[in-house]
Amino acid sequence: MPARSTAQQRAAGAALSTKRGETPKSKLKGASKDMLESMTEKQLADFAKGSAKGKPERLG
Repeated sequence: MPARSTAQQRAAGAALSTKRGETPKSKLKGASKDMLESMTEKQLADFAKGSAKGKPERLG
């Protein structure tokens, strides 16, 4: 399931980077912290991939 906004994509990418050990957990904020705990690495990768072209910055 791909992200519906660029903000979601960035948050998922940050959480994925932490889950892979590339970024310290202390650097995460907001939604990316929640995503780290509640999603698997595969789910995060699916959420973060794809083009941001045509997506809104934020939803609602």
